Amino acid sequence: MSRPVLTDNAAWKRARPAVSVLIPFLRDDPSELLNLLDEEAASVSGAVEVVLMDDGTGDAVLTERLRAQIQSMALPVRLITLVKNEGRSKGRNRLAKAARGGSYLFLDSDMRPDHRRFLKAWADLTAREDPAVAFGGFSLLQAPEDRKFQVHRAMATKSECVPYMDRARQPEKYVYTSNLLVRRDVFEAEAFDAAFTGWGWEDVEWAMRVSRRFTVVHLDNPATHMGLDTVEALARKYEQSAPNFARVVGRHPDIIAAYPSYRVARMLKRLPGLDRVRPLMRRAAGIDWLPVAARAFSLRLYRAALYAEAV
Repeated sequence: MSRPVLTDNAAWKRARPAVSVLIPFLRDDPSELLNLLDEEAASVSGAVEVVLMDDGTGDAVLTERLRAQIQSMALPVRLITLVKNEGRSKGRNRLAKAARGGSYLFLDSDMRPDHRRFLKAWADLTAREDPAVAFGGFSLLQAPEDRKFQVHRAMATKSECVPYMDRARQPEKYVYTSNLLVRRDVFEAEAFDAAFTGWGWEDVEWAMRVSRRFTVVHLDNPATHMGLDTVEALARKYEQSAPNFARVVGRHPDIIAAYPSYRVARMLKRLPGLDRVRPLMRRAAGIDWLPVAARAFSLRLYRAALYAEAV
Protein backbone atom coordinates (compact mmCIF):
# COMPACT_ATOMS: atom_id res chain seq x y z
CA MET A 1 0.00 0.00 0.00
CA SER A 2 1.34 3.44 -0.94
CA ARG A 3 2.26 5.71 1.97
CA PRO A 4 0.63 9.14 2.28
CA VAL A 5 2.72 12.01 0.95
CA LEU A 6 3.16 14.87 3.44
CA THR A 7 3.81 18.48 2.50
CA ASP A 8 4.41 21.07 5.25
CA ASN A 9 4.86 24.81 4.89
CA ALA A 10 7.50 26.87 6.66
CA ALA A 11 5.22 27.78 9.57
CA TRP A 12 4.28 24.17 10.36
CA LYS A 13 7.35 23.04 12.30
CA ARG A 14 7.50 25.89 14.80
CA ALA A 15 3.75 26.13 15.46
CA ARG A 16 2.18 25.23 18.81
CA PRO A 17 -1.54 25.39 17.94
CA ALA A 18 -4.53 25.13 20.26
CA VAL A 19 -6.95 24.42 17.37
CA SER A 20 -6.35 22.19 14.34
CA VAL A 21 -8.61 22.86 11.34
CA LEU A 22 -9.14 19.51 9.60
CA ILE A 23 -10.18 19.69 5.94
CA PRO A 24 -10.73 16.53 3.85
CA PHE A 25 -11.38 16.81 0.13
CA LEU A 26 -11.97 14.55 -2.87
CA ARG A 27 -12.11 15.85 -6.45
CA ASP A 28 -12.58 19.34 -5.08
CA ASP A 29 -10.38 22.44 -4.96
CA PRO A 30 -10.00 23.86 -1.42
CA SER A 31 -7.82 26.80 -2.48
CA GLU A 32 -10.51 29.48 -1.98
CA LEU A 33 -11.26 28.23 1.53
CA LEU A 34 -7.54 28.24 2.34
CA ASN A 35 -7.26 31.86 1.17
CA LEU A 36 -10.16 32.92 3.39
CA LEU A 37 -8.73 31.15 6.43
CA ASP A 38 -5.28 32.62 5.87
CA GLU A 39 -6.72 36.14 5.99
CA GLU A 40 -7.19 35.52 9.72
CA ALA A 41 -3.65 34.31 10.41
CA ALA A 42 -2.54 37.48 12.19
CA SER A 43 -5.65 37.65 14.40
CA VAL A 44 -5.22 34.11 15.79
CA SER A 45 -1.54 34.64 16.67
CA GLY A 46 -0.35 31.06 16.10
CA ALA A 47 -3.28 29.43 17.90
CA VAL A 48 -4.60 27.71 14.74
CA GLU A 49 -3.09 25.24 12.26
CA VAL A 50 -4.62 23.62 9.15
CA VAL A 51 -4.36 19.95 8.20
CA LEU A 52 -5.56 19.31 4.67
CA MET A 53 -6.12 15.83 3.24
CA ASP A 54 -6.60 14.82 -0.39
CA ASP A 55 -8.56 11.56 -0.09
CA GLY A 56 -7.37 10.02 -3.36
CA THR A 57 -8.26 12.66 -5.98
CA GLY A 58 -5.29 11.66 -8.13
CA ASP A 59 -4.93 15.10 -9.77
CA ALA A 60 -1.22 15.93 -10.00
CA VAL A 61 -1.87 19.46 -11.28
CA LEU A 62 -4.15 20.28 -8.33
CA THR A 63 -1.65 18.77 -5.89
CA GLU A 64 1.23 20.89 -7.19
CA ARG A 65 -0.89 24.03 -7.12
CA LEU A 66 -1.93 23.36 -3.52
CA ARG A 67 1.66 22.68 -2.50
CA ALA A 68 2.69 26.03 -3.91
CA GLN A 69 -0.24 27.76 -2.21
CA ILE A 70 0.41 26.40 1.27
CA GLN A 71 4.07 27.43 1.07
CA SER A 72 2.90 31.04 0.76
CA MET A 73 0.43 30.84 3.66
CA ALA A 74 1.01 32.45 7.05
CA LEU A 75 -1.05 29.80 8.86
CA PRO A 76 0.80 26.55 9.64
CA VAL A 77 -0.39 23.98 7.07
CA ARG A 78 0.19 20.29 6.36
CA LEU A 79 -1.13 18.65 3.17
CA ILE A 80 -1.66 14.87 3.30
CA THR A 81 -2.01 13.33 -0.15
CA LEU A 82 -3.49 9.81 -0.35
CA VAL A 83 -3.15 7.66 -3.45
CA LYS A 84 -6.29 5.66 -2.67
CA ASN A 85 -9.62 6.89 -1.31
CA GLU A 86 -10.24 5.91 2.33
CA GLY A 87 -13.74 7.29 2.81
CA ARG A 88 -15.26 9.91 5.08
CA SER A 89 -14.89 8.23 8.48
CA LYS A 90 -11.39 6.81 8.01
CA GLY A 91 -10.24 10.06 6.46
CA ARG A 92 -11.39 12.16 9.39
CA ASN A 93 -9.77 9.74 11.82
CA ARG A 94 -6.51 10.09 9.87
CA LEU A 95 -6.74 13.88 9.98
CA ALA A 96 -7.20 13.78 13.74
CA LYS A 97 -4.05 11.68 14.14
CA ALA A 98 -2.05 14.29 12.24
CA ALA A 99 -3.43 17.21 14.30
CA ARG A 100 -1.43 18.78 17.10
CA GLY A 101 -4.03 21.08 18.66
CA GLY A 102 -6.00 20.33 21.78
CA SER A 103 -9.21 20.78 19.76
CA TYR A 104 -10.14 19.81 16.20
CA LEU A 105 -12.27 21.98 13.93
CA PHE A 106 -13.73 19.76 11.19
CA LEU A 107 -14.41 21.87 8.11
CA ASP A 108 -15.37 20.56 4.67
CA SER A 109 -13.62 22.00 1.64
CA ASP A 110 -16.88 23.36 0.19
CA MET A 111 -17.52 25.57 3.23
CA ARG A 112 -16.94 29.33 3.31
CA PRO A 113 -16.82 31.31 6.60
CA ASP A 114 -19.57 33.90 6.76
CA HIS A 115 -17.38 36.56 8.39
CA ARG A 116 -13.71 37.40 8.90
CA ARG A 117 -13.64 36.57 12.61
CA PHE A 118 -14.47 32.91 12.05
CA LEU A 119 -11.21 31.31 13.22
CA LYS A 120 -10.76 33.88 15.98
CA ALA A 121 -14.22 33.05 17.35
CA TRP A 122 -13.29 29.37 17.52
CA ALA A 123 -9.86 30.08 19.05
CA ASP A 124 -11.36 32.44 21.64
CA LEU A 125 -14.06 29.90 22.56
CA THR A 126 -11.42 27.19 23.02
CA ALA A 127 -9.26 29.43 25.20
CA ARG A 128 -12.21 30.63 27.27
CA GLU A 129 -14.35 27.51 27.71
CA ASP A 130 -12.54 24.53 26.13
CA PRO A 131 -15.86 22.83 25.19
CA ALA A 132 -16.07 19.09 24.60
CA VAL A 133 -18.07 19.51 21.37
CA ALA A 134 -19.38 22.67 19.71
CA PHE A 135 -21.19 23.25 16.42
CA GLY A 136 -21.07 26.67 14.76
CA GLY A 137 -23.91 26.29 12.30
CA PHE A 138 -24.58 26.32 8.56
CA SER A 139 -25.92 29.03 6.29
CA LEU A 140 -26.59 29.49 2.58
CA LEU A 141 -25.59 33.16 2.42
CA GLN A 142 -22.90 32.59 -0.20
CA ALA A 143 -24.32 29.46 -1.84
CA PRO A 144 -25.19 29.44 -5.58
CA GLU A 145 -28.76 30.40 -6.45
CA ASP A 146 -29.01 28.43 -9.70
CA ARG A 147 -32.47 27.09 -10.44
CA LYS A 148 -31.17 23.51 -10.53
CA PHE A 149 -30.29 23.75 -6.83
CA GLN A 150 -33.54 25.29 -5.61
CA VAL A 151 -34.95 22.06 -4.12
CA HIS A 152 -31.81 21.39 -2.11
CA ARG A 153 -31.74 25.04 -1.02
CA ALA A 154 -35.30 24.77 0.25
CA MET A 155 -34.58 21.53 2.11
CA ALA A 156 -31.32 22.76 3.64
CA THR A 157 -32.90 26.04 4.74
CA LYS A 158 -35.51 24.12 6.71
CA SER A 159 -33.47 21.25 8.14
CA GLU A 160 -29.82 22.38 8.34
CA CYS A 161 -29.67 26.18 8.55
CA VAL A 162 -31.18 26.22 12.01
CA PRO A 163 -30.60 29.04 14.56
CA TYR A 164 -28.30 28.01 17.40
CA MET A 165 -31.00 28.37 20.07
CA ASP A 166 -33.19 25.88 18.20
CA ARG A 167 -30.28 23.52 17.59
CA ALA A 168 -29.53 23.47 21.30
CA ARG A 169 -32.92 21.86 22.03
CA GLN A 170 -31.79 18.66 20.27
CA PRO A 171 -28.02 19.06 20.46
CA GLU A 172 -27.05 15.66 19.04
CA LYS A 173 -29.35 16.00 16.02
CA TYR A 174 -27.86 19.19 14.61
CA VAL A 175 -24.24 18.08 14.45
CA TYR A 176 -22.52 17.75 11.11
CA THR A 177 -18.88 16.99 10.40
CA SER A 178 -18.20 20.47 9.14
CA ASN A 179 -17.82 23.58 11.27
CA LEU A 180 -17.64 21.17 14.20
CA LEU A 181 -15.20 21.67 17.09
CA VAL A 182 -14.20 18.55 19.05
CA ARG A 183 -11.79 18.45 21.98
CA ARG A 184 -8.93 15.96 21.51
CA ASP A 185 -9.78 13.76 24.50
CA VAL A 186 -13.40 13.50 23.35
CA PHE A 187 -12.36 12.36 19.89
CA GLU A 188 -9.91 9.86 21.35
CA ALA A 189 -12.76 8.45 23.44
CA GLU A 190 -15.28 8.43 20.55
CA ALA A 191 -13.87 8.38 17.01
CA PHE A 192 -15.97 8.13 13.85
CA ASP A 193 -17.16 4.63 13.04
CA ALA A 194 -15.13 3.50 10.01
CA ALA A 195 -17.76 0.85 9.23
CA PHE A 196 -20.02 3.56 7.79
CA THR A 197 -19.67 3.63 4.01
CA GLY A 198 -20.96 5.91 1.28
CA TRP A 199 -22.82 9.04 2.31
CA GLY A 200 -24.76 10.06 5.36
CA TRP A 201 -25.42 9.55 9.07
CA GLU A 202 -21.87 8.87 10.27
CA ASP A 203 -21.75 12.34 11.84
CA VAL A 204 -25.17 12.07 13.50
CA GLU A 205 -24.38 8.58 14.85
CA TRP A 206 -21.10 9.91 16.25
CA ALA A 207 -22.93 12.79 17.92
CA MET A 208 -25.45 10.37 19.44
CA ARG A 209 -22.62 8.42 21.06
CA VAL A 210 -20.81 11.54 22.23
CA SER A 211 -23.95 13.18 23.65
CA ARG A 212 -24.38 10.26 26.05
CA ARG A 213 -21.01 11.11 27.65
CA PHE A 214 -20.25 14.76 26.92
CA THR A 215 -22.01 18.11 26.59
CA VAL A 216 -22.67 19.27 23.02
CA VAL A 217 -23.01 23.05 22.73
CA HIS A 218 -24.21 25.23 19.84
CA LEU A 219 -23.15 28.74 18.92
CA ASP A 220 -23.65 31.33 16.22
CA ASN A 221 -20.42 31.11 14.18
CA PRO A 222 -21.75 29.96 10.80
CA ALA A 223 -20.18 29.05 7.49
CA THR A 224 -21.89 28.67 4.14
CA HIS A 225 -22.34 25.22 2.68
CA MET A 226 -21.48 25.88 -1.00
CA GLY A 227 -22.04 22.32 -2.23
CA LEU A 228 -25.72 22.32 -3.12
CA ASP A 229 -26.89 19.35 -5.20
CA THR A 230 -29.44 18.72 -7.92
CA VAL A 231 -32.46 16.53 -7.16
CA GLU A 232 -30.82 13.63 -9.00
CA ALA A 233 -27.60 13.91 -7.00
CA LEU A 234 -29.49 14.17 -3.70
CA ALA A 235 -31.59 11.12 -4.53
CA ARG A 236 -28.44 9.10 -5.21
CA LYS A 237 -27.00 10.19 -1.87
CA TYR A 238 -30.18 9.16 -0.07
CA GLU A 239 -29.97 5.76 -1.73
CA GLN A 240 -26.41 5.39 -0.45
CA SER A 241 -27.44 6.48 3.04
CA ALA A 242 -30.13 3.84 3.64
CA PRO A 243 -27.73 1.19 5.04
CA ASN A 244 -26.15 3.83 7.28
CA PHE A 245 -29.59 4.81 8.57
CA ALA A 246 -30.25 1.16 9.40
CA ARG A 247 -26.99 1.08 11.36
CA VAL A 248 -28.09 4.11 13.40
CA VAL A 249 -31.50 2.56 14.10
CA GLY A 250 -29.82 -0.59 15.39
CA ARG A 251 -27.44 1.31 17.66
CA HIS A 252 -29.56 4.18 18.98
CA PRO A 253 -33.26 3.21 18.81
CA ASP A 254 -34.15 5.45 21.75
CA ILE A 255 -32.77 8.63 20.16
CA ILE A 256 -33.72 7.97 16.53
CA ALA A 257 -37.34 7.29 17.52
CA ALA A 258 -37.83 11.05 18.03
CA TYR A 259 -36.63 11.97 14.53
CA PRO A 260 -39.26 12.86 11.90
CA SER A 261 -37.43 10.78 9.26
CA TYR A 262 -37.82 7.71 11.45
CA ARG A 263 -41.48 8.33 12.25
CA VAL A 264 -42.39 8.89 8.60
CA ALA A 265 -40.45 5.79 7.58
CA ARG A 266 -42.45 3.77 10.11
CA MET A 267 -45.72 5.05 8.65
CA LEU A 268 -44.65 4.40 5.07
CA LYS A 269 -43.60 0.88 5.93
CA ARG A 270 -47.29 0.04 6.39
CA LEU A 271 -48.21 1.44 2.97
CA PRO A 272 -49.26 -1.33 0.53
CA GLY A 273 -47.21 -1.34 -2.66
CA LEU A 274 -44.51 0.99 -1.33
CA ASP A 275 -41.98 -0.43 -3.81
CA ARG A 276 -44.19 0.75 -6.66
CA VAL A 277 -44.94 4.16 -5.15
CA ARG A 278 -41.35 5.01 -4.21
CA PRO A 279 -40.11 5.68 -7.78
CA LEU A 280 -43.06 8.04 -8.28
CA MET A 281 -41.90 10.11 -5.30
CA ARG A 282 -38.46 10.51 -6.85
CA ARG A 283 -39.95 11.35 -10.24
CA ALA A 284 -42.22 14.05 -8.76
CA ALA A 285 -39.24 15.70 -7.06
CA GLY A 286 -37.62 16.14 -10.46
CA ILE A 287 -40.57 17.82 -12.20
CA ASP A 288 -39.52 21.43 -12.84
CA TRP A 289 -43.00 22.91 -13.15
CA LEU A 290 -44.13 21.73 -9.71
CA PRO A 291 -43.77 24.20 -6.82
CA VAL A 292 -40.42 23.93 -5.07
CA ALA A 293 -42.10 23.12 -1.75
CA ALA A 294 -43.96 20.20 -3.35
CA ARG A 295 -40.77 18.89 -4.95
CA ALA A 296 -38.90 19.11 -1.65
CA PHE A 297 -41.74 17.29 0.13
CA SER A 298 -41.64 14.52 -2.51
CA LEU A 299 -37.89 14.12 -2.09
CA ARG A 300 -38.20 13.91 1.69
CA LEU A 301 -40.91 11.26 1.23
CA TYR A 302 -38.60 9.36 -1.13
CA ARG A 303 -35.85 9.38 1.51
CA ALA A 304 -38.27 8.14 4.17
CA ALA A 305 -39.53 5.43 1.81
CA LEU A 306 -35.95 4.22 1.36
CA TYR A 307 -35.49 4.21 5.12
CA ALA A 308 -38.72 2.23 5.62
CA GLU A 309 -36.77 -0.95 4.92
CA ALA A 310 -34.63 -0.25 8.01
CA VAL A 311 -37.47 0.20 10.47
